[in-house]
Amino acid sequence: MDCHSPGQGLMPASFKVRVVPLDGDDDVTEEVLDPDFGEAAIGRVAPVDSGLWWIILLRAYGKCSGDLSVQERIDVQTGIKMILKLCLADGFDMFPTLLVTDGSCMIDRRMGIHGHPLEIQALFYSALLCAREMLTPEDGSADLIRALNSRLIALSFHIREYYWLDKRKLNEIYRYKTEEYSYDAVNKFNIYPDQIPPWLVEWIPPKGGYFIGNLQPAHMDFRFFSLGNLWSIVSSLATSHQSDAILDLVEAKWSDLVADMPMKICYPALEDQEWKFITGSDPKNTAWSYHNGGSWPTLLWQLTVACIKVDRSEIAAKAVEVAERRIANDKWPEYYDTKRARFIGKQSRLFQTWTIAGFLVAKQLLENPDKSRILWNNEDEEILNAMNRMTDASNLKRRRGRKGLKKTYIV
Repeated sequence: MDCHSPGQGLMPASFKVRVVPLDGDDDVTEEVLDPDFGEAAIGRVAPVDSGLWWIILLRAYGKCSGDLSVQERIDVQTGIKMILKLCLADGFDMFPTLLVTDGSCMIDRRMGIHGHPLEIQALFYSALLCAREMLTPEDGSADLIRALNSRLIALSFHIREYYWLDKRKLNEIYRYKTEEYSYDAVNKFNIYPDQIPPWLVEWIPPKGGYFIGNLQPAHMDFRFFSLGNLWSIVSSLATSHQSDAILDLVEAKWSDLVADMPMKICYPALEDQEWKFITGSDPKNTAWSYHNGGSWPTLLWQLTVACIKVDRSEIAAKAVEVAERRIANDKWPEYYDTKRARFIGKQSRLFQTWTIAGFLVAKQLLENPDKSRILWNNEDEEILNAMNRMTDASNLKRRRGRKGLKKTYIV
């Protein structure tokens, strides 16, 4: 775009089929694929999630079919490495999370998710684990695997420690001290307690929790994003305790997150001045519509995989039952509008492939739960041990900092 190209390893968001003459003969044609890397997308946003999903589904295909020859092909191995090198490239960022622009994932319009959105981090973590399984051992892969392992540990600790929110953590943020200029600060990101939105104080249940939508210096996005939280369970980015707590929250807030059609893409919606400033007055993303609190039936399959993984498939079965009441009669819409998902979306396309596929996959996985294992990432023992060491070291620093025997002045 405008004489600039993104880094090698970017996966197209979509392909256009074009018919061209073969060898200059108009009578003989062939079909070619034109990839869209974002140069034709609305807002010209690069699709960061495409390559991550490709790695995840490539592993799933191998596990499902037993055919590992595809992932072992030289061109496919090269593709995996290119995506990893692009994601693991050094930059200015202080955090192990991927820094992306707004609209770089399923939410592909301006919705205030620029920075380090949870959905990208959950897919990134899952893709790293999947890629590590599939990379063939060779001299050229050693450095890449070392960088990958290092990033997995740092990313896991960062998300579990700083993105997690429950009632206890919210109370801790409410009492945060600010402007802590030191190496052992408790409020590392200088979050101001006044950022806590009034709706959250009443909404957070006594039992349950979730990963917040985004974290940057002096900024927490407290919205609940369904795909990021569900895939954190599937990928084992969430601990077993956190996984159960996320589903506890889904059950406790069923009327908000599921209601008449599963499932809200995010909660709550941006409204009034907040909608105007954050979305740029986007007429498609008005409150409780499309990406701004709309309900997307395709999320059923991610919900089902997450529920089966933690042995709580009854939650998914209940959601499928809700969808079954009307989704076929409604002609398989892309998304639903209003706070309780009562209306078919105002610009919703009908007979959507991913709506139908999401429903069918959810139904079939509930009938054959073991099939969902092709998408899981189990907890990695090496990461778990490293996490425990990092947590112990962090707690020790905090205790030492509280003793305060001698003041340190940084000039």
